[in-house]
Amino acid sequence: MQARRGELVDVLEGGTGLVAEVDEAPVGVITWLLERGGLSVEIRAVAVDGASRGRGIGRALFEAAHRALAAADAGSSWLVTTNDNVSAIHLYQALGYAVVEIRRGAIDEIRRTIKPSIPLVGDGGTEMHDELEMRRPLETYSVTLRRGRRSQGP
Repeated sequence: MQARRGELVDVLEGGTGLVAEVDEAPVGVITWLLERGGLSVEIRAVAVDGASRGRGIGRALFEAAHRALAAADAGSSWLVTTNDNVSAIHLYQALGYAVVEIRRGAIDEIRRTIKPSIPLVGDGGTEMHDELEMRRPLETYSVTLRRGRRSQGP
């Protein structure tokens, strides 16, 4: 169960997703849920096995998801992360996501009301207090590949 926007959601329920495999073993997952009308998509969960991080798996999962979502005529995708999640924020920005809202103290409120198990200290020893909502248009799908070439999506 993930807490965001003041509510608990099951990030595996009712949506779609992709699994990344290396040598037939799962090493990463991304899930999403098309919102009513299909114009916007919430990226609900992204996870890469700790031993597999730094190998481009998260980026590959996002790129595959973006291609599928653009082909389904979704207009934009959005996600929520926390202020401590610096490496993920860098990836999201590199993929074209921009911060559209900062909810100061949102994690403190969630911790107090619906999910007390959220730790105070998160990634890299940074205290978790705020939610960042990020959004990316899908109609202009374009990614920069690792070798510097550009690939245009649908």
